[in-house]
Amino acid sequence: MSNPKPKLRRWRESDIAALVEVHNAAYSDYSSHYDARSFELQLAAFPEGQLLVEVGGRVVAYATSIIVQLDPNHTYSYDEITGGGSYSTHDPTGDTLYGADIAVHPDFRRRGLTSVLYGGRKRLLKRYNLQRLVAYGRLPGYRDHQGAMTAEEYVEACVSGKLRDPALSAHLKAGFEVKRVVFDLFQDPSSMDWQTYLEMPNPEYRSAKRRIAGAPLHRPVRRARVCAAQYLFRRITSWSDIAEAATFFVDVADEYHCHFLLLPELFTMQLLCTLPEAEADRAAYHVAEQLERYRALFSELAHDRQLYIIAGSTLEEREGRLYNVAHLFTPSGKCFTQDKLHITPSERREWNVYPGRGVKVFASPFGRFGIQVCYDVEFPELSRLQALAGAETIYVPFSTDDRKAYQRVRFCAAARAIENYVYVVIAGNVGNLPSRNYLINYGQAAILTPSDVAFPLSACAGEGQANMEGVALADLDFEVLLQQREAGSVRPLRDRRPDLYALSGEYPVEVVHVS
Repeated sequence: MSNPKPKLRRWRESDIAALVEVHNAAYSDYSSHYDARSFELQLAAFPEGQLLVEVGGRVVAYATSIIVQLDPNHTYSYDEITGGGSYSTHDPTGDTLYGADIAVHPDFRRRGLTSVLYGGRKRLLKRYNLQRLVAYGRLPGYRDHQGAMTAEEYVEACVSGKLRDPALSAHLKAGFEVKRVVFDLFQDPSSMDWQTYLEMPNPEYRSAKRRIAGAPLHRPVRRARVCAAQYLFRRITSWSDIAEAATFFVDVADEYHCHFLLLPELFTMQLLCTLPEAEADRAAYHVAEQLERYRALFSELAHDRQLYIIAGSTLEEREGRLYNVAHLFTPSGKCFTQDKLHITPSERREWNVYPGRGVKVFASPFGRFGIQVCYDVEFPELSRLQALAGAETIYVPFSTDDRKAYQRVRFCAAARAIENYVYVVIAGNVGNLPSRNYLINYGQAAILTPSDVAFPLSACAGEGQANMEGVALADLDFEVLLQQREAGSVRPLRDRRPDLYALSGEYPVEVVHVS
């Protein structure tokens, strides 16, 4: 047959390779793709909700869905509704079908395949007596109009038929209604990070038949208590002295019921005073040699106290080169890293440290966050890339010798919080060290916020007493942060002008899921 009829059916495990191919082709402009493992989890969670279309025996389109119970007063992110794409949130007692993903291979578009898939979804609504179908829709056509009109104006023009959007127009044709326009639920450069929240009611819904005590899908934890340490340098004699001092701060964070502890940059350089002056030329390598001790200590502490510990940074030797590497330790005892990307002249001169590569955002039950090591926060591009990848908090371990150096870090960190509507937590070393490579330190830990009505007048939620051993403590409210991103006095992320300027990394921001 020259024009075979499309066939709708459920997935099979043998289809997964073909599904990945369709997904990658359909979303070639999208930075985050599903892999085979993602599709396997989705199929296992709710086989009846995963549909595909074959044409001549070839898989050319698919649609995914799960049943959930949502709180209508909240805007959920895709990760919240789908369990990070795993569909672990599927709830057979729910009343809503969530259309998580739909894709048609570019070679088979404009053949009515989307309508075939939506026909299958409508049958699911009827079969399971669900109240509605909801979805988030992309706005890939908005890029050409951003700057000339707001996202809301663009959507209104598409709804009225004055403009056509490749995704929204298809959703409207399928029977969806636009309930609201939302921003930054997930990173989507083609849509300028804008999405529509769509709803399609089930006209055959029988409420009397579905009196089920199904609770709404609650958000992951939307508040977190953080502790930022001011680590005092003093003369020590062995690694055990560092372990004792670090454990003190872990005890403080645990005692005050914190979820995160941030330690300063290179607090392990305290080991310098244990070396004889004759070995000063290899002092940095001596610190790097303690890497396994450092990792073992904080892996055990994080697991024992069920605490996320950003254990500042330490030196690491790789292929004969030294790198300044931040370490994140999770309650499961796992370790994740983020290289320092911008190296100061003194680091190059004194220790021959090399800059790392790669920008990461860590996805946790407490939201997404990034880590920047000291000098990194003085480069605004890095924070913007992390914010656009979903970061709500940026942790900055630093080490500065005098007040002016500290103020560079503090003022830049405050600017990053305001520019991106994120929380920025900074923690540094204080005190003196009897080593010519690390004589004096000035520091003050702080938890910085955006500057708007819902945040403290000083745009600082907490800070320590300058240049003394201690901590800064504060609660971070991510629900308030989300609200202010949407309805603040100013909206820096929303009001960017990509039609005038653009920002893109040489490599995509890596999203690392941690627990």
